[in-house]
Amino acid sequence: MEVPRVAVSVDLVILTVRVSDLSVLVWRRHADPHLGCWALPGGFVRLDEDLPATAARVLAERAGLPDAPVHLEQLQTYGYPDRDPRQRVVSVAYLGLAPDLPAPDQPRMSWRPVGSLSEMAFDHLRILADGVERARAKLEYTSLGAAFCRDEFTVADLRRVYEIVWGTPLDPRNFHRKVTGAERFLVDTGSACSSGGRPAQLYRRGDAELLHPPMLRPRQRQPCEPVRQSPGGPVDVRSNERGHRWSESVAH
Repeated sequence: MEVPRVAVSVDLVILTVRVSDLSVLVWRRHADPHLGCWALPGGFVRLDEDLPATAARVLAERAGLPDAPVHLEQLQTYGYPDRDPRQRVVSVAYLGLAPDLPAPDQPRMSWRPVGSLSEMAFDHLRILADGVERARAKLEYTSLGAAFCRDEFTVADLRRVYEIVWGTPLDPRNFHRKVTGAERFLVDTGSACSSGGRPAQLYRRGDAELLHPPMLRPRQRQPCEPVRQSPGGPVDVRSNERGHRWSESVAH
C-alpha cells in the first residue's frame, strides 16, 4: 500500500494590543499562490522537529520574535484537502498572546488590527477568527488576560485589555471588584503609579490558571430575557453587537 505524501505546517496567530486595537502579526506574500495577500507567519515541520519546536522556530525566525514573552498554545488542526492549491498540507495552528510588542524588523511583516483584515491567503482568515474567539473565551475562565499586560499593571490597564479583546466597554467599579476578588488572579505589588491624578495600585499576575469566579463575557440579550450581569455591569446590547461584528462577518 502506497502511503500518501502529506506536508505538515505550523501557522501562528500572534495577538497583542497596539494603539487600542486587538492586532495580529501578518506578512505580505510575495509569490503565488495568493500573491500580495496578507498571511499568518508559518513554516513546514522539519523531519527532526516536534510541533512545539516548529512553533518556537517560526516565532523566532519568521515572526522575528525570538525573545518576546509570547504565551503559545496549540489552537486547532486544519486538514481539509483544498486548503493549499500547491499540495496537500495539514496545518497545526498555534495561538500566541503577548503584551504590546515592537514593530517587526522582518521584511513584509506588519501588525494589523484584526478588524481590518477582510481577505487573507489560504484559509488564514478562518484560522485568525478561530484564534480571536479562543482568546475572547479564555479571558472568561483563565488568567490569560494578564498575558496582554506588562509585568506590572493597573486594574485600568487590565480592563482596557478586556474591553479591546471583547470589543465592549466595561463598568470600572464592577470590573475592579471582579478581578481583585478572583482567587490568586492578581498580586498587589505594594506600589502605585500616577499620571497626574490619584495614584493607581500596581499589580502583577498571580499563579492562578483558572479564574474563580469566572469573568462572564457580555453577550447580546434576547427579547424578553432578563439583563445578564457581567464584570462590566449590565450588558450594553449595541456595544456587544459592535464587538462581535467582525467575527460574525467572517463566519458568514
